[in-house]
Amino acid sequence: MEAYTLTILFMNLLLFLSNVHTTLAAVSTKNYKTYVKTVCSSTTYPQVCYGSLSPYASKIKANPQKLCNTALSVAIKAARSASSTISKLSKKKGLTRSEAAVIKDCVENIKDTVDELKHSLKEMGNLGGSDVQVKIDNIKTWVSAAITDEGTCTDGFSGQRVSTTLRNKIRVSILNVARPTSNALSLINTLYSYS
Repeated sequence: MEAYTLTILFMNLLLFLSNVHTTLAAVSTKNYKTYVKTVCSSTTYPQVCYGSLSPYASKIKANPQKLCNTALSVAIKAARSASSTISKLSKKKGLTRSEAAVIKDCVENIKDTVDELKHSLKEMGNLGGSDVQVKIDNIKTWVSAAITDEGTCTDGFSGQRVSTTLRNKIRVSILNVARPTSNALSLINTLYSYS
C-alpha cells in the first residue's frame, strides 16, 4: 500500500512539474513575442516585421543579433522567392523585347540582392573584436545596396512598354522583398547604432 501511495505521489509531482514547465515556456514565448513586437514597432513596416519574425520569437528570445540574423534570413528567403517568380515570368511565351529585357535586368538585380543579403548575414555571424563598427557599417552598406537593387528592378519599367499584368506581378514580388529588407536595415540601424 505504501509503494502504491508513493507511486501516486511521485506521478502527481511529475505532472505538476510538467505543467509548471509548460506554463513557464508559454510565458517565455509570450515575452519573446512582446520583445519582437516592440522592436518591430520602430520599423518602416511593423506589421510585416512582426508577422515574419514572431514565428521565430522563441529562437530569437531577446537577443538583438539573433533578431537581426532572422530578419536578414527572412529577407533572403523573400528575395529567392522573388527571383524564382520573376525567372518563371521570363519563360512566358509572347513577351516583347522590352519585357524580356526588363525581366532579365530584374533577375540580375534580385540575384545581386540575394548576394548582398547573404554577405550581411555572414558578417552578422562574425561580429566581435575591435572592428565591430566597421562590420556593422559593411552590413548596413550591403543591405542598403540590396534595397537599391530592388528599386532598380522596378525603375526599369520607366519608358518601357510592359504589360500591366507583368508589371504588377514583378512589383508585387519586389514589394515582398523590399519590405522585409527595409525592416532588416531598420532593425540593424536601431539595435546597432553607435555614437
